[in-house]
Amino acid sequence: MDLLNAVGQMGAGDIVDLGCGAGQMGAALAERAMGREVIGVDASPAMLEKARQSRHYSSLSQADIRDWHPRRAPGLIFSNAVLHWIGDHASLMPRLAAMLGKGGTLAVQLPHQNNAPSHRVWLTLVEDLFPGRVDTRSGPGVLAPVEYDTMLAPKGRFRMWETEYYQRLTAEAGSHPVRRFTESTYARPVLDALDEDERAALISRYEEVMHSAYPVRGDGTVLFPFRRLFFALTV
Repeated sequence: MDLLNAVGQMGAGDIVDLGCGAGQMGAALAERAMGREVIGVDASPAMLEKARQSRHYSSLSQADIRDWHPRRAPGLIFSNAVLHWIGDHASLMPRLAAMLGKGGTLAVQLPHQNNAPSHRVWLTLVEDLFPGRVDTRSGPGVLAPVEYDTMLAPKGRFRMWETEYYQRLTAEAGSHPVRRFTESTYARPVLDALDEDERAALISRYEEVMHSAYPVRGDGTVLFPFRRLFFALTV
């Protein structure tokens, strides 16, 4: 919602929810549509089925974002917490910007947590425990902010900002809450490359570090800071 609220006047074309997932933003985008079609795009049939059940989209399309192209120039391409999984942003972002119609906006949110202990420690530990087993460069990719500014600011009105959100995570029995939060997303490629015993060893070491980096409070929760990078380009 912070990303959508930062979008001003949109172009005349469709609203595209790029990487719509289960359709969590469908209702809010439909409310802003003002007669425009709201189109959801995702690679997962299961996610698209959930989005379809929300009934907020004019149409839904299964596509890999790397290959996707709109039928006509969008007024808004909205992409929340998806494009960091795609890679090659030096090519991807200008390509998406070029798809917009006149007055259209590209609005993007990217997790910007890679240098925090919650994310960085997965990579340092796996390389320490199992050298060469995991390509530590193959995870979610986010460029330095100056690189997005350099490639996109000349194309129109460009705004970029960063926000750190504090989330209260609840511990599960026998696990640190930050481990549970990161293992199914950021750490998935790391853990998938290991066998069961290796995963257990890595998780054990990771949790030791997390207890120091993010202490569990008396009520069993952790106050977890998570940084996100936002930008919006209007052409």
